[in-house]
Amino acid sequence: MSAARGRSRTSATTRFVLLAAVIGVVLAFGVMVYRNLNTEVAAAPDFEGPGSGNALLHVEPGDTLGVVGDRLYEIGTIASTRAFTGAATGTPVEGIQPGYYQVRQEMSADAAVEALSDPRNRVGMVDVKPGGRLLDTVVVGGGTEKGIFTLIADATCLRDLDSPDEAPACRQPQEIVDAAVRADPAVLGVPDWAINEVRAAPDPVRRLEGLVRPGVHTIDPRSEPVDILRHLIETSTAAYYETGLVPAAERIGLTPYQVVTAASLVEKEGLPQDFDKVARVILNRLAEPMRLQFDSTVNYALADQEIATTDADRAARTPWNTYAMDGLPYGPIGSPGLEALRAMENPADGQWKYFVTVDMQGTTRFADEYPEHERNQSEAIANGVLASGR
Repeated sequence: MSAARGRSRTSATTRFVLLAAVIGVVLAFGVMVYRNLNTEVAAAPDFEGPGSGNALLHVEPGDTLGVVGDRLYEIGTIASTRAFTGAATGTPVEGIQPGYYQVRQEMSADAAVEALSDPRNRVGMVDVKPGGRLLDTVVVGGGTEKGIFTLIADATCLRDLDSPDEAPACRQPQEIVDAAVRADPAVLGVPDWAINEVRAAPDPVRRLEGLVRPGVHTIDPRSEPVDILRHLIETSTAAYYETGLVPAAERIGLTPYQVVTAASLVEKEGLPQDFDKVARVILNRLAEPMRLQFDSTVNYALADQEIATTDADRAARTPWNTYAMDGLPYGPIGSPGLEALRAMENPADGQWKYFVTVDMQGTTRFADEYPEHERNQSEAIANGVLASGR
């Protein structure tokens, strides 16, 4: 019995010694790894200074800080991803937005972070406002609003970072116009439901009107105009489809192109809180039938535009003037926002056939019959809303 107990104690001691040895090895290994990692981080390769030359970084949706670092490394801007992520962690660059950014080559990680934080270095942004048009618009008493063609050209501008006093290199708006006019609509990404109307458009320069949705678009500033237009149209078409455009068009008795056209009128004629009512007025008038008589459609063909229109303007026969023609204009008169498009797809219930904005705050009165509408018009005139500046 005593011998057995002795063997047990010896075995336990042996196991303890072995366990202690294993723990010691593990701890030593852990210390070694810790030191190596810290040495590697401290020694992460990094360039010195602000760098030189020009490069373009593309940040895609979902890119992590590490992926952005990898992209910067691939284009020769930074010496290592580790140096960049270390410098960028905890800065606004950690949440960098998708898009294109001008940077130099062989920049220190700190300089790269600083460059990405400078809004002047973000390029390729096309910000289309609701109701925006392809061509520049001169507004009486309000200056000139840049059209989509001009906005695209501006978004292609790239500065020479080594020559900050030089003007940036940009495509000209006419290059974008030429691509819109000359390229086959299918190559431009025009959807099937609009391609025939685009090909037969009475004004080739405006034939893509309404096919670029409002919002901030990101383009590669180095791309060819045809490729830029195709990207804008295809992404816009996808957004239109997501609203349920095609089934909604069938439900309300219009083609998808007509829904987009009508939505462009809703965008120009109403305020968001009234969009669905304006949509109903359009459908009610089309069903009568009676002319829409929208001043926005008169303005579309004018060089100088304002809320009020003249008798001569309203009498002019154009493919868009709904005072001088039955039904909808030939095509959209601007880019409808998704709110206006959804309103056209889901109009309010009502018998209204008339509406007018009666004050500078945007109050809009809707009427079923013309005598009521006349009273509303008198209120608008008294408040100076319908007064012409010409």
